[in-house]
Amino acid sequence: MTETDWGMMAQNWLDRLAACSQPGPGVTRLPFTRQHRAALAVLHDLMEGAGLAVHLDAAGTLVGRRDGPTDAPTLLMGSHQDSVREGGAYDGIMGVVLPVLALMKLQQDGVSLPFATEVLAFADEEGVRFPTALMGPRALAGTFDMAALDMCDRDGISLRRAMRDFGLNPDAVPDLKRDPSQCLGWIECHLEQGPVLERAQQPLGVVTGICGIERHSVTLTGRAAHAGTVPMDLRCDALTGAAELVLAVEGVARRSDSVLATVGSIQTRPNVVNAVPGEVSLSIEIRAPHDGSRTAARAQIETMARKIAADRRLAMDMRHTYAQPATPCDTAMTLALSDAVRAHGHSGLMLASGATHDTSAMADLCPVGMIFTACRDGVSHHPDEFVAPDAMAQAVAALATALAQPGIAEQRKR
Repeated sequence: MTETDWGMMAQNWLDRLAACSQPGPGVTRLPFTRQHRAALAVLHDLMEGAGLAVHLDAAGTLVGRRDGPTDAPTLLMGSHQDSVREGGAYDGIMGVVLPVLALMKLQQDGVSLPFATEVLAFADEEGVRFPTALMGPRALAGTFDMAALDMCDRDGISLRRAMRDFGLNPDAVPDLKRDPSQCLGWIECHLEQGPVLERAQQPLGVVTGICGIERHSVTLTGRAAHAGTVPMDLRCDALTGAAELVLAVEGVARRSDSVLATVGSIQTRPNVVNAVPGEVSLSIEIRAPHDGSRTAARAQIETMARKIAADRRLAMDMRHTYAQPATPCDTAMTLALSDAVRAHGHSGLMLASGATHDTSAMADLCPVGMIFTACRDGVSHHPDEFVAPDAMAQAVAALATALAQPGIAEQRKR
């Protein structure tokens, strides 16, 4: 098969999987639903066609396995099958299809690997149906909180019930914990979900790590007043203070080479046309590939927020609402993937992932690495999400090369 053939094969399988969706724009495929079941049937055909032994584990993860030599460790690959509502046809699911095709390519090329391989299609990464996520990889790493089984979707159906209705035994999830000594590592292939690779005219990039995230809720309180009777110099306008803070947050991130900071939600009271705003609540989210950079940015933002509040005679309350540490990719795994990408004539551009992936949970089990594919206009979580077949073909080739080179197999010696 030619390189073009592999890209078109990937697209054909993804087209079939995109049809496993609720009606409406794009792809809506939530975990433990009829659409999930249909996607598993398609993936089962794909994996069996590649000569993999296929089974569904207690967490709803579809596992396609190819044994290696006796007592050989296992290299794990894959991503998630679920989507956001009205999402795209590539996010997550492409990372299941491409490694299967890479194993198929190695088989056709007559290459035998010195380790076992498994391709995993996790049930739920997005956390759209239930207020929890990453159950599949957390089960393998032994970090899944069984209390999450009692969380309910918008229809009042618990995760536990949904899994049982799907034919699973949620009580067996703790038994899925893998032995780290038997796991060679984890590789995830994912679309970038941003514009960097496309701008650099590179079909592939290698991920250095997943950004840590922290979120804060900030409330600025001034004094509501009549918009037509209170002079400008006597106002305690919470919204103008918030506006200054929004620009300060942006400035901290712009002065950094790695920090991303966003004010994504603002509520104003009394929120009427003829009143000075007396209270504003807003969110601040900070992401960075290194925890030190993130905490330094937070300290700057908090200092500036307090100064803005003091200068404008506002009360300020800032509360830390969420934290997730950064996940660095394994150095040796990253080097192996970079060498493989460069072997196919690409620059091996290194970049951090601002979004969270299954990789962040798999890092608690074994060394991890990621490859990004370019996506059109950097669009993701949207019906217009698109990865060119050529980029997918390049990813299949790079994955096959990475698996066959000594660097991956030598992970066990480290």
